[in-house]
Amino acid sequence: MYAHVGDRLIAEGDAARAGLIIGVPHEDGSPPYIVKWLSDGHIAMVWPGDFARVVPSGPPSPDSQPLTTGA
Repeated sequence: MYAHVGDRLIAEGDAARAGLIIGVPHEDGSPPYIVKWLSDGHIAMVWPGDFARVVPSGPPSPDSQPLTTGA
């Protein structure tokens, strides 16, 4: 599973459990992801389970910068 900032994460295949990916600490787009849950605005670092899926937001713009954590 790989993601970019701006993609949506659907947890356990349940659209009611959707979040916006606001951070991707690994340059290759692999988990974990920093997710803002749409239902309540809670922000958490998430390791998606086997039944989660990433819904791409569209092609990334050339000037978009992922949120990274410190070295």
